[in-house]
Amino acid sequence: MVKRRVLFFAVALFSAAAACTVERSSAQPQTRQETVALVARASHPTLVLVSQYKEPVITVHSPGAEDNKYGFEDGRVVKIADTYHLITTEMFTEPFSVKTRIGYWTSADRVHWTRVSTLFVSSGDQTGKDPRASLWGPMPIWNEKNGVWELFYVAYRSQPQTEPRWLLGYEGRIWRAVSQTKGPTGIGGPYKDVGVVLEPGPLSEAWEGLQGTDSFFPYQVGDIWFGMYGTAHTEKHPVTAWQLGLASAPDLAGPWKRYPQANPLPIEPVFAENPIVTRLNDGTFMAVYDTDNDPNAIGYTWSADGIHWAPGATLVIQPNGTGKWANEITTPLGLIPEGRDTFTIFYTGRIKPNPIYSESIGFVTVKLEPERASPSPSAPQKNGP
Repeated sequence: MVKRRVLFFAVALFSAAAACTVERSSAQPQTRQETVALVARASHPTLVLVSQYKEPVITVHSPGAEDNKYGFEDGRVVKIADTYHLITTEMFTEPFSVKTRIGYWTSADRVHWTRVSTLFVSSGDQTGKDPRASLWGPMPIWNEKNGVWELFYVAYRSQPQTEPRWLLGYEGRIWRAVSQTKGPTGIGGPYKDVGVVLEPGPLSEAWEGLQGTDSFFPYQVGDIWFGMYGTAHTEKHPVTAWQLGLASAPDLAGPWKRYPQANPLPIEPVFAENPIVTRLNDGTFMAVYDTDNDPNAIGYTWSADGIHWAPGATLVIQPNGTGKWANEITTPLGLIPEGRDTFTIFYTGRIKPNPIYSESIGFVTVKLEPERASPSPSAPQKNGP
């Protein structure tokens, strides 16, 4: 959901048996600090900016967005054959950041987009009674086993903001919906809700807070599914932990259970939200995510096995100059393979004011450079909203 700056430092246990290339000493690491240092010395692939499209390609002024007041944030773009498919959160009306809908768009060239349909609409209710008052973070996932697209998204309760608690979106639950159209072209739905797969409650871990589950991205590792999810202790101000963890399941349909032996993940010392995981050609994994380390950047991290993740790195995707159209980059919408180790990254960015701000969508081309020195961990930022 709408991000806020936070400060935290989290370190998680990394197994010495992880299948990655590292500089191993004769003695196995004994502490969490030592295991994190071991991962940080690994030889990681690096993302490098190749080019940036100099202006946003979808805004509140685009055809199809005439009734969208505040724009777009989070979601995912996937490429099927020669067509790009976007499923995203639209903050289309009042209450701001509460009344949302999940929209579906397509493009043949990355630049010109057509809005196709609305998949779900939130109630916008702010009594705290409706668990689907605000909808965020839609992630389409291809289910190879069933030959169908599934959509995972966050549903929140909402109340008017009351300090110190962040109540515009709280007690987030992850809904699973299944496309009623079989095959790859069924990504546009329509989708049918089939239930909640992860929610706050007695099984929540200590690092999880009032926000509940703020994002969820499933990906397959062998015969097991893992889901990278996020949360924050938004019951207090300032928020001191906006972190990511893992859940696992034998099947995309579940049952999903938290994976405490890895949680919370040691990806960011400050802020990480809305991760999207991609399996690379060599079988390793890379995730891009929303970070607050640089207003012109996104975060990314790497894993050899999909379970043990390295400290995150920062990639500036909006260099200073003529292409700096957003006041702040918010959320990357995934890595889209384009061949020869190049990828498209679509992203959302804020343009102020409108009257608060609006969010638009742009894109960059990046290249994967393997076997380079480990990216430097992101530096902690000042505390504050």
